Amino acid sequence: MTTAPEPAGDRPSLRDRLLRHVMLPLAGTWLAGTAVAIGVASYFTQQAYDRSLLDDAYVMASNVRQGPDGLALTLSQRELGTVLFDQNETVYFALKGPAGQQLAGNPGLDAPLPVGDTTYRFSYVRYEGRNLRAVALRRERPERFHVVVALTTLSRRALLQRLLAYSVVSQILLLGLLAWWLRRAIARDMQPLAALQQAVEQRDARDLAPVPAEASTRDVQRLGGALNSLLMRLEQSVRAQREFAGNVAHELRTPLAGIRALANYGLAQKDPAAWREQLERIAGSEARASRLVDQLLALALADEARDGFRLQPVALDEQVRDAVLRFLARADAAGVDLGARGAEDPVRVLADPTLLEGLINNLIDNALRHGRPTDGTPPSVTLAIDAAPGEVTLSVIDNGAGLPEGMADPLMQRWTQGEPGQVLREGAGLGLAIVGRYASLLGARIRFEPGPDGRGLCARVVLPRAGID
Repeated sequence: MTTAPEPAGDRPSLRDRLLRHVMLPLAGTWLAGTAVAIGVASYFTQQAYDRSLLDDAYVMASNVRQGPDGLALTLSQRELGTVLFDQNETVYFALKGPAGQQLAGNPGLDAPLPVGDTTYRFSYVRYEGRNLRAVALRRERPERFHVVVALTTLSRRALLQRLLAYSVVSQILLLGLLAWWLRRAIARDMQPLAALQQAVEQRDARDLAPVPAEASTRDVQRLGGALNSLLMRLEQSVRAQREFAGNVAHELRTPLAGIRALANYGLAQKDPAAWREQLERIAGSEARASRLVDQLLALALADEARDGFRLQPVALDEQVRDAVLRFLARADAAGVDLGARGAEDPVRVLADPTLLEGLINNLIDNALRHGRPTDGTPPSVTLAIDAAPGEVTLSVIDNGAGLPEGMADPLMQRWTQGEPGQVLREGAGLGLAIVGRYASLLGARIRFEPGPDGRGLCARVVLPRAGID
């Protein structure tokens, strides 16, 4: 069960998708980096404030003396106000004796004492309804005591809030600016793709000319090249189909009209001998029409095969032996001595099996039709294989009338017949055209020479050899 395709309007554009795939990871990474930076800044800010708080505790501890009545703080109120002065925060302190008794400072202020060998300890405490940052400093001389200094944290929180606000706001502004720039840049780079899409949408179905592709990137250039390559192949295919249809319509009109005329004439006769004569002539016309259709199909196959086949090692000796067996009955019926030479040893060539078979078939067919001696000599057709380093030559030799000088190249064109074909009224001038087309596709060289002792015709096809046999 198939489902209907999703409407194009429900899918995001490539520009929006690219922007999202770039901005979302970038924004996440940027915000994570900002959080780390704020955490590091908060840590070092805390260290700076705590160092100042510890300095105040050291100053207080350095002014504790042993008096007649025990430990006492020697700072006057003025000096104490100077030491504990802070423009933005409220500072509290307490001096505790060996038993933890209050000796001076704010009553009830206390903080956790250092443990182990450490002499100070920072902590958060709550005093008189306020959250304070406190340090407890322990001293052993002149006897055990400890000093607690604490202050409010308004400045710390304000600094961190400003740092957070400035960082996040600046990052958001930068991300917004980057998103705007990326959107414009992506849209500019996607413009050739949109132009290519518009050109394809506006193109008529019968217009297979290359589409102009103004590429700003290598990817769009490759896409335009691939599309134009496809259009070129489609144009060649459509042209081959049109040519095939036109050739069939043009060339079959005459034999079909002749068959119709022969049938009408035969129907008008009452003599069975006349019927038989007309039926034989109809059968001959049908055979020529069938051969014409086969040749037209072979040409269409050759035109279509330029991108659809692959050269591979093919046993030429087997192809030659199979071809001789296929045509042997026809050659015997025509009194032609058909044979092969050099097909006893394995020989492999680089070719396509189907095209190579068609090439051999057309050469043998052409030789059987037109290679008939005019001096009464028994006709013969010989297939010869001559292997050499790197290449193999396949020759089809007959002892017929041969070709006049300079006639070989014109016969490679379609619908061109030599004088024997015109006299015999056999074929449509396509056999050697098919051979030439197949040889071109196979990368082979073909030439026509006089046969042995200057008699007949020798068609030589030079094929690339496949490795060592």
